[in-house]
Amino acid sequence: MSDMMKVSSNPHIIDKVTTSSIMAAVMIALLPAAGFGVYNFGLNALVLIVVTVASAVLTEYIYEKLMKMPITIKDCSAAVTGLLLAMNLPASAPWWVGVIGSVFAIVVVKMLFGGLGQNFMNPALGARCFLLLSFTSIMTNFDVADVYSGATPLAIVKEGGTYNVLDMVIGRTAGTIGETSMIAIVIGACFLILIDVITLRIPGTYIVTFVIFICLFGGHGVDPTYISEQLAGGGLMLGAFFMATDYVTSPVTKKGQYVFGVCLGLLTGIFRVFGPSAEGVSYAIIISNLLVPLIERVTLPKAFGKGGEKA
Repeated sequence: MSDMMKVSSNPHIIDKVTTSSIMAAVMIALLPAAGFGVYNFGLNALVLIVVTVASAVLTEYIYEKLMKMPITIKDCSAAVTGLLLAMNLPASAPWWVGVIGSVFAIVVVKMLFGGLGQNFMNPALGARCFLLLSFTSIMTNFDVADVYSGATPLAIVKEGGTYNVLDMVIGRTAGTIGETSMIAIVIGACFLILIDVITLRIPGTYIVTFVIFICLFGGHGVDPTYISEQLAGGGLMLGAFFMATDYVTSPVTKKGQYVFGVCLGLLTGIFRVFGPSAEGVSYAIIISNLLVPLIERVTLPKAFGKGGEKA
């Protein structure tokens, strides 16, 4: 009855969808890729996932306790941040890297800017970039004893070589814990699309723009093998479906989401084709996050009566 007595301005929207239900759905969708990562890389991958998720949740709890703020760990957003960060770590990384990354993601990127809904960039990717700058050798070491050694598929392609595309699609390659299996990532993405948690506007525009860019500037023309290697390798699929679609750091307008996807595709293409590194998804998403206020300002429809068209 108390909920029915609340007075607020219109529009009045009644929906059973909550932050916790959305975050729970994202965690479920990430399970196939996380599970394959554990299968692919072994026990250390599982330890990293558990430690990183637990550190993120505990950090948010401690911060809110110290600052005498409402405890929000039940919304599962901290757990999702920890899981996404773990998916972006190499399985060879020591457990304390996950702890440091989680503390940075929750405290610096999320809580210092006001908590969930106020952060200006994806916390997991912000932490990953921080770790890349702080512990470069650890974050770029993809050697796993008795499993994989040597460069990632994208690094091999960057140097002019080729890689077995089927292995890349299945995930039998070196890389971070959650990025190797394209099949597992797409299964999770399809789940989110079917239950209307995400749409194809951002990831679809992102991928199409990226493919067009590498066909024009990649030096291989319209080469199906090269395109497949670029799509299946690295963090493109994980970033497109699970991090670029973050509600807080992506545009709310439909036109803005298309523009956002184009920016992501162009930046990823520039980093991969012309940059010194074979990857570039994390930096592309973070830079595009910073452009969101401008994108929304340009694409926000005008109100009716102020130059806008009648719906």
